[in-house]
Amino acid sequence: MEVVVAEHAGFCFGVTKAVETVYDRIKDKDAGNIYTYGPIIHNETVVGDLEKKGVKVIESPEELKGIEKGTVVIRSHGVTRDIQKELEKTGLSIVDATCPFVKRIHKIVEEESSKGKSIIVVGSANHPEVEGIVSFASGPVYVIDGPESALKFKENKETEYTLVSQTTFNRNKFQETVEIFKNNGYNINIVNTICNATDERQSEAQEIASRADVMIVIGGTHSSNSRKLYEICSERCENTYFIQTLDDLDLELPESAVLVGITAGASTPKNIIEEVRNYVRTNF
Repeated sequence: MEVVVAEHAGFCFGVTKAVETVYDRIKDKDAGNIYTYGPIIHNETVVGDLEKKGVKVIESPEELKGIEKGTVVIRSHGVTRDIQKELEKTGLSIVDATCPFVKRIHKIVEEESSKGKSIIVVGSANHPEVEGIVSFASGPVYVIDGPESALKFKENKETEYTLVSQTTFNRNKFQETVEIFKNNGYNINIVNTICNATDERQSEAQEIASRADVMIVIGGTHSSNSRKLYEICSERCENTYFIQTLDDLDLELPESAVLVGITAGASTPKNIIEEVRNYVRTNF
């Protein structure tokens, strides 16, 4: 049995930066109580380990009322502009661990919107990254979750639009969405803000899944980029499994299987990937 692990599986740059930021604050004796605004990343194992070390996840600035000393680390997905301001008003130490690629989108949306352009964000409306991006628009802003939504878009074609994407969006669906806007005659400036790590991860997963008999995708249940990897792999490999940890793996291999592929989302620690790889190699 051949086991192929994607080279780009696991923590991306932004996630590594965010997680290391929290662990560094834990070591800082002057940091006081440490809070993360939302889960620092979408991985329950990592968040659980931080909680054991005293890090508390908060979901609103109101939870900080009455606290005079402490450190709040903003999650890798970022927060809305209003929440950022509310956090700064608390007087606590605020550490922004927003992924730099997400911060770049905030800047693009803010600048393009200030020029009078309407903004189109391709992504999931209820994802924290997209909620943050939307908040930086000072004028009309629309969230499109894929080609089907793009087909239903019936706004003024004379308006100038700037289109950006959630960093972890499915690159194939992004291209389909863009083509629909172009074909429908919209005056639109396209800025592909899918990050390179996502692009590489999805391309590699697609290539491995196309020749694998079984594909295993490891990621958190709330991880957008992991779900998109599962979607991509499922289209090319019928026997695709989505798991969070080795405990979730109930693997049944077809008798003819000769290649098992493994990939993982941007918020999956390397040790979990190694556990799954070693288990498959040892037991099949």
